[in-house]
Amino acid sequence: MTGQDKPHAHVGFDNSYARLPDRFFARVAPTLAPDPQLLALNRALADRLGLADTLRAMNDAELAQIFAGNKMLAGADPIAQAYAGHQFGGWVPQLGDGRAILLGEVVTDQGRFDIQLKGAGPTPFSRMGDGRAWLGPVLREYVLSEAMAAFGIPTTRALAAVTTGEDILREDIRPGAVLTRVAQSHIRVGTFQYFAAQDDREALRALADHAIARHYPQAQSLDDLLIGMRDAQARLIAQWMGVGFIHGVMNTDNMTISGETIDYGPAAFMDRYDPEQVFSSIDQFGRYAYANQPNIAVWNIAQFATSLLPICDGPREDAIDRFTQIVQGFADRFDAEWHAVLGRKLGLGPDHPQAGTMGLQFLEHIARLGGDFTRAFRALTDGGLSGFEAELGATGDQALRDWGMMWEAETTPETRAKMGQANPVRIPRNHQVEAMIAAALSGDLSKFQALSHALAAPYTPDPSLSAYEAAPTAAERVTQTFCGT
Repeated sequence: MTGQDKPHAHVGFDNSYARLPDRFFARVAPTLAPDPQLLALNRALADRLGLADTLRAMNDAELAQIFAGNKMLAGADPIAQAYAGHQFGGWVPQLGDGRAILLGEVVTDQGRFDIQLKGAGPTPFSRMGDGRAWLGPVLREYVLSEAMAAFGIPTTRALAAVTTGEDILREDIRPGAVLTRVAQSHIRVGTFQYFAAQDDREALRALADHAIARHYPQAQSLDDLLIGMRDAQARLIAQWMGVGFIHGVMNTDNMTISGETIDYGPAAFMDRYDPEQVFSSIDQFGRYAYANQPNIAVWNIAQFATSLLPICDGPREDAIDRFTQIVQGFADRFDAEWHAVLGRKLGLGPDHPQAGTMGLQFLEHIARLGGDFTRAFRALTDGGLSGFEAELGATGDQALRDWGMMWEAETTPETRAKMGQANPVRIPRNHQVEAMIAAALSGDLSKFQALSHALAAPYTPDPSLSAYEAAPTAAERVTQTFCGT
């Protein structure tokens, strides 16, 4: 028997998705990695998942075998999930997990979580790809997803990263790696689209029932499922924008039903504020620009609604009318969530009637003065209007002064003291992420470890971490990010 055939340790798996009909997935084992080496293990997350005792009993070599997929935890039932999707608006009828393998689900007192290996080898959905990942995107997703979790924003998580001991051919030869990703689930808008496109109503109904039970147990109907998903996305994207995050590839196969951030391929955080900012090298027309993310969410949610129509009870026209109203309700939901985010960031509070107006005016001032998004909000947090003026070199700017007088009148020292909880000191800046990857490719993981440490408590000032607060110089500025497949 191979190492894959032998269970290595017991974990309390309960694999509900693998109990769905066979057409939902393909059963496939990870490809053996020749010489896996452990790079990182998120022990705090392991503890949350109830895995700490199991993993603590293993040495690094044993852990590497587990997280490369060479050895299976007892109870794992590895599968690759089927889904479809719109990619940059173009329909692709079959996508699926081309380089990811879901090991199974663990149930904790905080909920049910998928454990998935990303980069574990080819699957029936690989579309002629090698199913592998290379080191750069693995470390990038590890850092960005864990930073997002530290911001308090719903996201997939990184449990572990390993190198595989093999070379991966992309633009050139690069070291192979595997990321162990954790999610509330990997059910996507594209999962529903996959079965809707085939008019497989039995599968659609089973999937809807599964999604409701797993993510929206209070839902009594498909209308409730659509409302719950819509509201989760409105909240998520407002939170993204509050930290200057640009997903970069908001295809329907990259939008989860749960409302978690997923797939950090070309994702990036803004330095200088620009509502039209795009980083993704493949987003040539700005479809997924920073300020366009709410519009894309509406488009994606409309595709989700369309995929539910075949299993709606009653006349189709009535369902279309109801679903249209629900989708159109996104604008109000997003505005409420976005204004609440801005209210917290400005010390006005989430329910202040002027939060939206004053927040958007403040953003206009940052854009006009060429300010760094994160540093501008933090300067206002730490130094008030004079701090913001100093950060942007705008002392004496009358328009800004007029805004500042209004802001001071609408806030108090007590409300302003809460701004630090909404305005991070540190974000995963693109130039620092790229420097971390370059160092790792030369065998130096110290930058990865240091950056991970700096982002673990992003709202807490720490003079020893001041280097991570700096905006990039002109020479350091990163203008493009890449999917990393």
